Amino acid sequence: MEFWKKWLVWGFIFFAFLCIVPLVWVTFSYFNFSPDFGFLRIKADAVQTGWYLPFYYLHVLPAGLVLLAGLVQLLPLSSKRYRQWHRCVGRFYVYSVLLLVAPGALGMTFFIGRGMMVFLSFLFQNLLWIAFTYAAVLAIKNKNLIGHRRWALRSFGLAFAAVTLRLYIFVFNWDFDLSNASAYAFIAWASWTLNLLVVEIYLGSKKEKILSESFIK
Repeated sequence: MEFWKKWLVWGFIFFAFLCIVPLVWVTFSYFNFSPDFGFLRIKADAVQTGWYLPFYYLHVLPAGLVLLAGLVQLLPLSSKRYRQWHRCVGRFYVYSVLLLVAPGALGMTFFIGRGMMVFLSFLFQNLLWIAFTYAAVLAIKNKNLIGHRRWALRSFGLAFAAVTLRLYIFVFNWDFDLSNASAYAFIAWASWTLNLLVVEIYLGSKKEKILSESFIK
């Protein structure tokens, strides 16, 4: 059973890597800073307010690298072997989330225009993302390594919603009209609540308890 759990973790990391790399490429394409490029074409009204673009670039430009950084931190390796690397990548993730990506996403939330339930979904997601990331920082400052790991996993679960949201849109777009506010609200909530559910199930597993013990040695 432990063999399969180990390969399940590595399988997820490989799958996540394949999903994240194209997103990194897409985010880099926005360095052209064209206000009518890609996704921005359908947000013309928001762009014209003058407020949307700063939030958008604050969120999007570093977002791909933030996902990669979070994924690297999931690698099931002994922390002693890469502790300095872990700290450097972790600092990049934390500073980027708390100062750039999450605040940018929070600002973008007020320009969604897909109904109250979608607005509340992204609002709660971003507030929790900030809270969980900061909780991970407080835990490590207090030398609570297991607590740090648990809050960091929850934070990445929310970050990974950028991937799961797009996967759900791709899958459900075949059978549902996602221009309908209720349909889009369903996948908006599912994109991060199911991630947190999976994280909590994993945190309660025997495999995670073993990894947590090795993490503090």
